[in-house]
Amino acid sequence: MEKRREGSEEEEEEEIWRLKKQTLIEGVAERLLNGDLDSKIQAAIHIRNILKNSSVKTRSNYTASAAVIQPLVSLLLSPNQRAAEVSLLALLTIAARNDRFYENKVRIVTSGAVPPLVELLKFQNGRLRELAIAAILTLSAAAPNKLTIAASGAAPLLVQILSSGSVQGKVDAVTALHYLSSCTEAPAPVIDARAGFPLIKLLKDCKKYSKFAEKATALLEILSKSEEGQTAISNSDGGILTLVVTIEDGSLVSTEHAVGALLSFCQSSRNKYRELILKEGAIPGLLRLTVEGTPEAQERARMLLDLLRDSPTEKRLASSVLERIAYDIASRVDGSDKAAETAKRLLQDMVHRSMELSLGQIQRRATSCTPSQIPPT
Repeated sequence: MEKRREGSEEEEEEEIWRLKKQTLIEGVAERLLNGDLDSKIQAAIHIRNILKNSSVKTRSNYTASAAVIQPLVSLLLSPNQRAAEVSLLALLTIAARNDRFYENKVRIVTSGAVPPLVELLKFQNGRLRELAIAAILTLSAAAPNKLTIAASGAAPLLVQILSSGSVQGKVDAVTALHYLSSCTEAPAPVIDARAGFPLIKLLKDCKKYSKFAEKATALLEILSKSEEGQTAISNSDGGILTLVVTIEDGSLVSTEHAVGALLSFCQSSRNKYRELILKEGAIPGLLRLTVEGTPEAQERARMLLDLLRDSPTEKRLASSVLERIAYDIASRVDGSDKAAETAKRLLQDMVHRSMELSLGQIQRRATSCTPSQIPPT
């Protein structure tokens, strides 16, 4: 009973404090609307500080009114860089990266924030551009905003940032493009072939099992569905090799996207890409994926292995046949109750043995080469 009373008192105090802050924010909003430039700058800073220093519960329950958002959006258009920066920071705080702020994200976009943010993406001031990227990323997380942002011209600028931005700017740009790529109503593709080289470079440099790698490989799989995208990826330094390494070292998600990209290559032009993929040592990773990947990745790996084989289609030993053979052996040894698990272990042993043999062949080839013939790693 005592605990219940204490909880009720805390909630009541929280509500009183929240209402006070709401009233304070609305008062500051008046200065945003009618004050001079310096007053507007100080008001934007004040709003951010109020929300930034509030409890998580208060921030999550705060829904910004148009009286607060609209003047902050107008301040984005100011030629004064300090004014643009403080308004961006305030809007980012209002639209904090949390699903509970969904309504604020939508209201910011409907208040006209996207066009000035796109202009800031073109800005040479690194700080302002970084904040604009972060804002586009945050607002893109809300599904109703995706079409507006995708149609705004932001995507080509985000692609440019993949090559010229800071590390954080590149990470945010990839995430924003990943959000926008799910917008099927967009009037044009979110990414084009120009994204191929920087995406491969970013994937090459990151941990293949990271969330970032999952987003980068998802975008590369989208690119792989067009001839221009395939050319951009395959002509990038280590492009196909990077996808092969991702199949070997990536998470379940990134391996599925990576094998999907290579499958698109072979399905569209087997004669052009088959040898390139084989040359990068894709077979061991694909064999393992037929056993250890997601159901979709397993199916894609089987299809790609079939396309990579020399023999005609009718003479191929399909993976499904191999699985049936392993299951039959397992049934005879351990009985039908344990056959599925035993068959899986048999296939895993076959994959690992195949990988060991492939590695041995690569090592023998390497020792027989002169130093100048060994490709750089």
